[in-house]
Amino acid sequence: MKKILLIIVLIFLYSCKTKKTATSSVAEKSVVVVNPKEVDVLIKNRAYDLGTRLLESCNTSRFKVFSSEEATEIVRQNATPERLSETCKKIIFRNGRFISLQLIDVKHDEINEAYIFRYNITYEKKYFKRELTVIIDSENKVSAISTKEVKPKFM
Repeated sequence: MKKILLIIVLIFLYSCKTKKTATSSVAEKSVVVVNPKEVDVLIKNRAYDLGTRLLESCNTSRFKVFSSEEATEIVRQNATPERLSETCKKIIFRNGRFISLQLIDVKHDEINEAYIFRYNITYEKKYFKRELTVIIDSENKVSAISTKEVKPKFM
């Protein structure tokens, strides 16, 4: 009886063991960090200008809508003055007025031929750190733009 109970407990413990999931090596190798000097100036300027224009609209309350040559249709549908107004209210309340952008890094997605630009956003209030991510696709259009708060890293 004890042997049967011991076998059942061992089987139960073995079934609770966590399984490792296999990660795709193709996805990991498709995105590589690129030296910003190697990226075309036109692409770098497009990412910086559109990111700055979006964040400056929070200061001025005037947003110039993205054209079809600047952004994809999905970005143009999502970047409406009403949605930006709501987001800007939250950001200004928490971070203050937008001051500048500093490039953190550039990544290149070799499968989609897209460039991912990460910027550090400087605001008046220094309490919370935010980052802006701009993705430029192969047609030199913004395919995604987002901002997020970065949690502080403790030593």
